[in-house]
Amino acid sequence: MPKHPVCAAIYARISSDQDGTSLGVTRQLEDCRALAEKLGWTVAEEYVDNDISAYTVKKRPAYQRMLDDVAAGDRDAVIAYHLDRLTRRPIELEHFVEVATTAKVTVRFVSGGDFDLVSGDGLMLMRMLSAVAAGESATKSRRMKRKNDESAARGVPHKGGNRPFGYEDDWLTARVDEAAVVRAMVERFLAGESLRSIAVWLDAERVKTVNGRPWLSTSVRTMLRNPRYAGLRSHRGDVVGTAVWEPIITVAERDKVMALMDRRASTRERTARSYLLTGLLRCGKCGNRLFSSRREDSRRYVCMGGPDHGGGCGRLTIVATPLEQLIADAVLYRLDTPELAAALTGQAERDTETAAMSEALAQARAHLDELAQIYGDGKVSQREWLTAKAPIDARVKDLERRLARAAGNGALAGIIGNGESLRAQWTDLPLGRQAAIVKTILDHANIGPGTPSARSLDPGRVDLVWRI
Repeated sequence: MPKHPVCAAIYARISSDQDGTSLGVTRQLEDCRALAEKLGWTVAEEYVDNDISAYTVKKRPAYQRMLDDVAAGDRDAVIAYHLDRLTRRPIELEHFVEVATTAKVTVRFVSGGDFDLVSGDGLMLMRMLSAVAAGESATKSRRMKRKNDESAARGVPHKGGNRPFGYEDDWLTARVDEAAVVRAMVERFLAGESLRSIAVWLDAERVKTVNGRPWLSTSVRTMLRNPRYAGLRSHRGDVVGTAVWEPIITVAERDKVMALMDRRASTRERTARSYLLTGLLRCGKCGNRLFSSRREDSRRYVCMGGPDHGGGCGRLTIVATPLEQLIADAVLYRLDTPELAAALTGQAERDTETAAMSEALAQARAHLDELAQIYGDGKVSQREWLTAKAPIDARVKDLERRLARAAGNGALAGIIGNGESLRAQWTDLPLGRQAAIVKTILDHANIGPGTPSARSLDPGRVDLVWRI
């Protein structure tokens, strides 16, 4: 090995940096720099993995880059604060030793002693210390898992990283302005708006995430699915009971959100982006579904032939804009008709069944809460808790599936009997909201053949089949 390495690598790592200040890594770097200066070594590069554990199999990009540079002969020495900053996994230590000895680099630690990698005694001591560190990490991991299980059973938050949107820094108290935004997001989604439309609205209103970043469809979806906002505590992906913090929405509202998301996923239902009537039109000649088709000068709905489009006749076309206006007018008119009121009255029986399912779901979740409390009090073991929990979980999932199939008409909330006033706002509504209202009321429309060279839409071509 060279007696005076001149091109040293410093490696620093900390496994948890909850406040994001990187203070632990900064202190390691300062001590490592001081050691390099004392040895008369030049620091070529500092490799830092912040908030990444060396015990898990999670990749450490800076560590891997350092190994690559050592293997390539670009570094003569490695400095770290302690052996456990390099690794806590014996198998990973063996790889590090292989790379370091092959490259003939010198390894020094600020704390914990120096080790001669060529000496059998030095390697044995390093391996022993690595095994001890791995055992400590495993013990700590078991303690943390037990602590997290108990915290979940008591309904207290698992704090880590940034505060949740909608809550103060204590993770318990609802933040008034952000809580109002969360409620608005839920209302807009249940009214039929797409995740993308909600994200666009949030950015237009200059509402920022906790990190100050713009909203994405994925971040909106994650928030809407989060049981925290209904005052529910989740653990390892499952709702385990009622939380101690203040709920922003009701459990019933979250059930509706989850049901609508599940329905969209199972049916591959997409919110309209350019065409209001996507999926609602049928060819009057062959009965096949009409597809949207854009031309240079206009948007159209067409019956397409071929197996990729259900084997339509390919002999029917209708211009989109006048048809969409005609059907939107019909839907807005129907909102004020006695026929719609009668249809909604006919749904009362189904709504009663939905209410009964919601009540049964609430009772099942209450049983989970009671069971979690018993476990939290130490009256049953974890195995007994999981055994008793399994059938209740199955009942909850079954009720959630049934509720998803019976998801109601959130798109019509507040607009029944207000078709005339809604007409004045119609063009200002997002297309997703318009489509949700139309789809709730209209089952489909049969489009008959048109008159050749006709310059306007013949309303007689359109046969509306109402859903309600």
